[in-house]
Amino acid sequence: MRTPNPPEADVPTTPPAIPDLPPPVPRPTRGEAEAAVRTLLRWACDDPMREGLLDTPARVVRSYEEFFAGYATDPVALLERSFAEVEGYDEIVLLRNIRLESYCEHHMVPIIGTAHVAYLPAGRVVGISKLARVVEAYAKRLQIQEKLTAQIANTIDAVLRPRGVAVVLESAHQCMTTRGVHQPGVTMVTSRMLGAFRDDANTRRELLALIRGGAA
Repeated sequence: MRTPNPPEADVPTTPPAIPDLPPPVPRPTRGEAEAAVRTLLRWACDDPMREGLLDTPARVVRSYEEFFAGYATDPVALLERSFAEVEGYDEIVLLRNIRLESYCEHHMVPIIGTAHVAYLPAGRVVGISKLARVVEAYAKRLQIQEKLTAQIANTIDAVLRPRGVAVVLESAHQCMTTRGVHQPGVTMVTSRMLGAFRDDANTRRELLALIRGGAA
């Protein structure tokens, strides 16, 4: 006669602990940042002590505060206030031609273009300026365009919970136009479609017609 199997031990439901992550690298001081710019000026074979370049390190550091201001902005917080008084409106909300200024994380040169952001409300809408601010919050960081497109769409989808989200970016990359292959006039287009914009061809077609400025 076989001995019955012992009862299975309770399986712990607590997820495994996440290993401790290394602490973030301390942010350099303003003086250290300016010293780094002087080093780059010397690397470019110029004299950071000549009259025309004396104030350049300070100017560059101030510019970086503006170029990369997105690191200090929480895109989720921008979308947390929404409005329910929409009289049942549930059609496409599209903000076209948002100016896009980002920075290539491989060469730290500008990415300039436009963003088109759309969603299908599910009972609530958000102030349209918030859509542009979400674009800016992610764009004002070191980026690649594919990741930037996904970040914008995923955040809008996660916070607003609409029936669909669409983001289309069109931009020129100076890492390609002013160096390397030197191809001015080339535009890169990326898109991310979620919900109805991905699943319903007619809804997607209507959106793309609206982006082009025509009727579906």
